Parts: sequence; structure tokens; C-alpha cells
Amino acid sequence: MKVKTSRMEVLKMLISSHELGSQEEVLQALEKEGFKLTQATLSRDLKQLKVAKAASMNGKYVYVLPNETMYKRVTTPRSAMEMLETSGFISINFSGNMGVIKTRPGYASSIAYNIDNCSIPEILGTIAGDDTIFIVVREGTNPRQVVEGLERIIPNMSIR
Repeated sequence: MKVKTSRMEVLKMLISSHELGSQEEVLQALEKEGFKLTQATLSRDLKQLKVAKAASMNGKYVYVLPNETMYKRVTTPRSAMEMLETSGFISINFSGNMGVIKTRPGYASSIAYNIDNCSIPEILGTIAGDDTIFIVVREGTNPRQVVEGLERIIPNMSIR
């Protein structure tokens, strides 16, 4: 994985699993994961990810990923690198030309991003929450074809 791609994935994992309220906190968390970068680089990364600040349950303003207003924070977070070592995938189910992928909390957004950017011809698009991905499948596509396409980016998949 390229350094920037890896850094961006770690950044998404950190934001979705920790309450980080300042760029300094984010820089320190990234450094713990092995990424030393400048505040300017972090600013560009946050802008590219469309990260915003929102009030957490305790009223503190923290960084959040887009389209995840109802996400759940992990109470005992693992390191971001540990989280990247597992796919986060739990299950996939189909109904007609729709599919639902269940993931571990905090994984859906990055998995959906990878699906959307992997050019799987059987998948028209995704919508992700915190632990669920809704996929729209091209008409006439067999679920097995979708799973075969997804196996390129999500190892150990099976239809449940």
C-alpha cells in the first residue's frame, strides 16, 4: 500500500474510533501508528477526507467522517494498524438487485470507499453507515458474481 493511502486509511480508523478534538491530538495519534507528518499535510488530508467537527455525546467537539452522523464509537479501540489487518467484514445478504454488507463498527465507510473505487462492474454504487453498507447491484447479476468481485478487496467473504 502506498504511504499516503495507508496513512489515509489509518486516519479514517482513528477518527472513527477515537474522540480527537484538535489537529495536535490527531498528529499524536498518527505518530503512535508510525506516521510522522506536518500540520499542513494533516490539514490537506482532513480536507480531502471531508472531515468535519461535531459535538460528541459529552459535548466536546471532535472530528467526524462525512455521512456518519449516527456512527458508534468503539469503547475499547485497537490500534489503527491492527484494525487494518482485518477486513472488518461480517456478512453479506442479497434481495433482488440490492445487497447489505454488515461490518464491525467503524469499518463500513472505508470498505464502501474501496468498493466504489475498485470498479466492480456488477455493483452500481454503495451507501455506508458505521457498520452497514447498502449496495445496488446491476440487474441480472448473480450474487455469486458480486461476491467474486468483492473478494478482490475483502478477503474471506461468504454469502450468509
